[in-house]
Amino acid sequence: MTTLDFTHDPRLRSWVTSAGSGDFPLQNLPFGVAAGAAGEPHGVVRIGDMVLDLRALAESGLLAAEARPAAEAAAYETLNTLFALGSGPRIALRRALHSLLVAGTPHQQAVAKLLTPLTEVDVLLPARIGDYTDFYVGIHHARNIGALFRPDNPLLPNYKWLPIGYHGRASSVRVSGTPVTRPHGQLKVADASAPVLAPTRRLDFELELGVWIGPGNALGEPVSIDEADSHVAGYCLLNDWSARDVQAWEYQPLGPFLAKSFGTTISPWVITPEALAPFRIPVTRPAEDPAPLPYLDSPRHRAHGGLDIELQVLITTAQMRAAGHPPHLVSRSSSRHMYWSDAQMVTHHTSNGCDLHPGDLLGTGTLSGPTAGSEGSLMELSHGGNNPITLPNGEIRTFVEDGDEVLLTAGARRPGAVSIGFGDCVAVVQPAITYP
Repeated sequence: MTTLDFTHDPRLRSWVTSAGSGDFPLQNLPFGVAAGAAGEPHGVVRIGDMVLDLRALAESGLLAAEARPAAEAAAYETLNTLFALGSGPRIALRRALHSLLVAGTPHQQAVAKLLTPLTEVDVLLPARIGDYTDFYVGIHHARNIGALFRPDNPLLPNYKWLPIGYHGRASSVRVSGTPVTRPHGQLKVADASAPVLAPTRRLDFELELGVWIGPGNALGEPVSIDEADSHVAGYCLLNDWSARDVQAWEYQPLGPFLAKSFGTTISPWVITPEALAPFRIPVTRPAEDPAPLPYLDSPRHRAHGGLDIELQVLITTAQMRAAGHPPHLVSRSSSRHMYWSDAQMVTHHTSNGCDLHPGDLLGTGTLSGPTAGSEGSLMELSHGGNNPITLPNGEIRTFVEDGDEVLLTAGARRPGAVSIGFGDCVAVVQPAITYP
C-alpha cells in the first residue's frame, strides 16, 4: 500500500487559486485526457479548475529524470502507456507535480504557461478500455435485490466466498456528460404468452466505483493479494446503467447481457492510489461470516485494504432544470460497504490465470448502504417500483424517465487530511430511438 509523504501534507497549498477548495486541491492531482480547440488529445493533470498539459511539461525541462518518463508516457491520446509503467514513475511524477504547483515554488511563472482553464478543453475518456468487468461487491445491494426475488433466501450461498462478477461491454463505456439513450429490449410480463421488443420501462442507475488496471499480468500467472494494489492505476466513479425489465427476462441462465451493455458512464479523472492513501482503512467482516480463502486474505490486506469514500446520487428532472431547481440528493452511501475489496477483485479475477491489461476497467457493482436512503439504485429505493420516491417539485419516480439527469459524486474525508473528490459522473437520458 502507498505510504504517506510530503504530497499529503495538509499544511501545504497550491498557488493555483481555484485549488483552494473543492474536489481537486494540491493533494489530489488526478490524471485525465483533454483536447483543446486546435490540439490533439493528450494527458493532463487537474488542479482546481485548471488542467496542466503533460505533453508540454515533458518538453519543458522542468522535470527530473525519474518523473520525465511518466510525463512522456502521458503525452498521448490515452493514458494506457502511463498505466503500464506502474507506481514508481507515477509516484515520481506526482511528487514533481506537487513541487511545481505548491505555493512558493520558483517555477510558478513557467508552469502557469502550461495551464489551461477547464472550460477551454474537452475532457475525454482517459484510456482505451480493452475489457470491462463489473463485480457485485456491495453486500447490501446484493441482499436488497435478492430480497425482491427471493424473500426467504436473498443472499446466494456463494456470495461470502468469492467476488462475483460478469464480463461487461467495453465499447459502450462513455465519459461523463455523454447522453444515454433509452434502450430497447425484449420485455415479457408475467401473464403474456410471448415477449415483445420495446423500450425499457425500468431504466435504472447503479452507484459504483471504477478501478483502472495499471500493469497487467501474463496469461496463466495469477496476481497475489499483496501484489494486487500494484496493478491498480487509479479509481473513478461508474454508473452501470441497467434496464431492469430486460434483465429480468434475459438473465437466466447466463446472467446480464443487453440489459447492461447499452451504456456505462464514468467520471473522467483517474484518482490515483497515492491520492487515496490517507483514506485507506482496515478490511472487516462480521465474525460469524466465513474467513476468505487464503488466496484472498493476508494480514497486510486486512490492515489497509479498505477505502473510505463518501458516495452520492443526485437527480434533476427536465422540469426541475427548467425551473432552476438544484439537483436532489436521493442516496448517500460509502465504499466502506464493499464486502470484497478492489485488491480481492483483482486477485480473484486473475486466480484462474486470466490476464489483465493496462486500461482494463473493473466496476465494484452497486455500493448500497444498510439504511434507508443509502440504496445505490432506484430498484432498491423504490422497492422494485412499488414505493415511488417523491422529488421536491412533486414529481415521482420509480425508475429513470426521459430527460432525467443522474449525477454521481464522491469525496474522501478524514480528520488531519485534506479532502479530495472525484468530480462529476453525469448523464442525461434521451428518449428511445424509433426502432427500424
